[in-house]
Amino acid sequence: MERIGRLLVIDTATEALSVALFVGETLIDHHHEISGRGHAEKLIPAIAALPDGGHADEIWVNSGPGSFTGIRVGLAAARALGFAWGAQLRTYSSLALLAAIARENDAENGIVSVALTGGHGELFWQEFDSVTLDPLMAALSVPVSELAQTANASIVYGTGAQTLVTTRGYGEARPLYPDARSALLLSVKHMSLDASAHYGREADAKPAIAMIAPIS
Repeated sequence: MERIGRLLVIDTATEALSVALFVGETLIDHHHEISGRGHAEKLIPAIAALPDGGHADEIWVNSGPGSFTGIRVGLAAARALGFAWGAQLRTYSSLALLAAIARENDAENGIVSVALTGGHGELFWQEFDSVTLDPLMAALSVPVSELAQTANASIVYGTGAQTLVTTRGYGEARPLYPDARSALLLSVKHMSLDASAHYGREADAKPAIAMIAPIS
């Protein structure tokens, strides 16, 4: 995506905590670690450590699917900074970014199949056209055992790739995490101005019904 100005990319939807600052299409600085937990405590210091505190004209943020907490942390920071800086906010899919990274690494034509670790023994699953990166199906959250019976891609990319390949007993897993440094591989058609979260499944915790005793 050809662009000008300063861009901050925030990606905390998975175990990776990843931020990158661009001027035009040039990467100026970044922070990328596989931290698993602690995104809420680590994200703002990571942004603050970037040149000029990461100040940008535009902010891109991963809106999911992925970790409920990680998605919320990234979106909250992006919204707050966007408001403070008057920056344009755009969101992208973790699955689309993984497909873009896979295409860049392998440069193979055909279908890019992405499996992302979900919750409760499920994987997020989506396939993309390797040339256009257009999704060939809606993103799904599927139990690993079920997906193993239907997903027959010989190569699987993403954080859930090894789990799927091991469960099926065949194929090649190429583990990948979303990386903010690779965000410019996405085109504008894969971005959204909708700053809401896309969890991909229902929340783990269900709201409890309050039981209030009558006042006697």
